[in-house]
Amino acid sequence: MSRNARINALLLLTVAALAVLPLALGLGDHKEEPFAGADAEAETAITEIEPDYEPWFSPLYEPPSGEVESALFALQAAIGAGVLAYYFGLRRGRRQGAERATAAAVRDAPEGD
Repeated sequence: MSRNARINALLLLTVAALAVLPLALGLGDHKEEPFAGADAEAETAITEIEPDYEPWFSPLYEPPSGEVESALFALQAAIGAGVLAYYFGLRRGRRQGAERATAAAVRDAPEGD
């Protein structure tokens, strides 16, 4: 196994452990929803501090359920990942093309004395 393959496997195992271990070990705040988002936590903290607080504005679109909200968030993340993957793939392809062009130019250059 090459060095890069070992590093990639180690990174993959680390990411999987970071995703699975908190769920498997029951970590969290031991609330009804231990892994709630930051928005829900902020809303709870604000209402505890200032019970009469009125929000300045309301959302432009309120999803009908939490599942739809999660699906939209996942779609947003997937689109962002796709854009990043395209960008990095394009950069790598251009770099490889430049390297091949340089190698071909060196190979086809006439030899000097």
